[in-house]
Amino acid sequence: MDYTTLKALKPSEYLDAANGFRAVSDMASAAKDRIDMQIIGAMKSANEGDAATAAEGQLQELAKNFHYTQAECGLISTALDGFAYDMEAAKRKLDAAVEDAHAKNFTVNPDGSVSYPSAGEKTDGKIPEGGTLAALPDDPAANAIGRQAARFNPNPNARYAQEYADRIADALKEATAADEKWAPKLRALKADDDLTVSDRDWVDVKKDTAGVLEGAQDYLHSIKEPPKHGTPKENAQWWKSLTDQQRADYVAVHPDSIGWMDGLPATVRDEANRTVLAETRGTAQVELDAWMAKEPARFQTIHQLNPNTGGEVDVPVTTPESEAAWQKWEAKREELQGRIDGMDAIQKRYDNFTGDEGTRPYLLGFDNKNLGHAVVSIGNPDTANNVVTYVPGTTANLSGVDGLISRAEALQGKAARTDFTHSTASILWLGYDAPQSLVPDATYNTSWADNASEPLSNFLNGLETSHHGGRVNSTLLGHSYGSLVAGETLRDHPDLPVNNAILVGSPGTGVDHAKDLNIPADHVWAATAQNDMVNMAPPPLAGVQAPLDPNTYRHLFDDHSVMYGTDPTSDEYGGNTFRVGNGHLPGWHLKGMPAHSQYWEGDSLDNMAEIVTGGTP
Repeated sequence: MDYTTLKALKPSEYLDAANGFRAVSDMASAAKDRIDMQIIGAMKSANEGDAATAAEGQLQELAKNFHYTQAECGLISTALDGFAYDMEAAKRKLDAAVEDAHAKNFTVNPDGSVSYPSAGEKTDGKIPEGGTLAALPDDPAANAIGRQAARFNPNPNARYAQEYADRIADALKEATAADEKWAPKLRALKADDDLTVSDRDWVDVKKDTAGVLEGAQDYLHSIKEPPKHGTPKENAQWWKSLTDQQRADYVAVHPDSIGWMDGLPATVRDEANRTVLAETRGTAQVELDAWMAKEPARFQTIHQLNPNTGGEVDVPVTTPESEAAWQKWEAKREELQGRIDGMDAIQKRYDNFTGDEGTRPYLLGFDNKNLGHAVVSIGNPDTANNVVTYVPGTTANLSGVDGLISRAEALQGKAARTDFTHSTASILWLGYDAPQSLVPDATYNTSWADNASEPLSNFLNGLETSHHGGRVNSTLLGHSYGSLVAGETLRDHPDLPVNNAILVGSPGTGVDHAKDLNIPADHVWAATAQNDMVNMAPPPLAGVQAPLDPNTYRHLFDDHSVMYGTDPTSDEYGGNTFRVGNGHLPGWHLKGMPAHSQYWEGDSLDNMAEIVTGGTP
């Protein structure tokens, strides 16, 4: 970067370009949503058959193209804003140095050197002559000599000229560094030369995001940063303090943190999390493809004599070593595939959306960390009159999220039919790592619930913060171990904006009485199916850790003591109960605990919908 180039550079032109790419990103986002939320749904309603299915597939691919365009153009816009910010800082330094030089009637030359006029006391009858000085070299010794020479120059203008030349050189050095930093990052922000957005393309988006984020640190630091460990209200205030440009730039490089930021609008979180979902899905597929190529040989073929024919036959056999290696590989394959299936199940809600705003999906949280997490709302919680937040229990994870979302959908649909004059948003909150086995994970172990209490509290407060106002009836629904999560959260956070609690298939809620949940006891509702094996949950005993200890079962027929406090369906608990079906007996269709999963059907679903909409079952 030379003096002439930097002097002529106009950072505003790059800001204009950034605005242009941001506009393209916004248009791509709108086109993506129109395809996902309107066109495909209308096509599904009006057409069927192979041709319609093929057209839907092509439209879904087009929506992916727009989504990719949205993400990449958003990154380009942020990169240009970052480049302009860096160049503006260098340009200000240059302009200030040039202005100071001109104020003294100095001349700044095209190479950045500074010429100064004659001045000073006469020597031998002559005023010391003027001259031209260039910036001093970076070498410390040469730099020191040059500065000393300027100080001892009989012309006092010399030291000022040296100062201005050095300041100009510093500005050029800063601009050169910015140019060298951003040039490769901007060149990297381009797509390959085909019309297919592949998994590797989304992996590339993730890399691009990291690159732009690294380059834009100074620019992003100039934006008011979000509060560290902020409350939902603090998060909302921060978001409102940003300009549209700053919001767009922050979302472009921090979609993961924006997606989980309680208190922000559901539409903002949804947009950010859908980008994270696409990037994570692409990364997971690439990882799975690489893993598939590593499949070890499970069988070896040996030749054996066929006693019936006397000829040789090929027989596949395994060895303990080969079987163990294959089983280890298969377990990893199943895990990777399961997570991809979970991500596809979330995306399916967008692909299958029919246009009814009451059932529009909103992805309010997503990541693939640990067991994988997802928060999915059916309906907009920011505008709904009724909001129910469902916390699942044991074995819940990203791989099984399809069935969990289906439960939220079933409750939303029944609530909409129960109270058609008010809207209901039904949320699956898988924002924690749930225990993955009854024994030992979920038995006498509250750590999973302990770790979930604060995030769930923040989420519920965030729903109130982001709500547009008006009547809202909030219900917290805990199933199985999720009822312990719900109970601990209500117990430990007295001022939660929750009106009702529903506890189904509960092994206990961490309290002995409904009043300890910090909402009116008559707004606490519990039910457990007759054939639900959770009825066999042993009561807590001091010092007992192993659930198979015979002493654990000495109160097996006690009518109220369960693993985590008092049975919420008992009179001693002090809440309300509602009617549910008996459920299938253990072993039905080879399922160990079928009744434990039947609360989203029949009488149970009807009654939960009544509670969620403010009624009495």
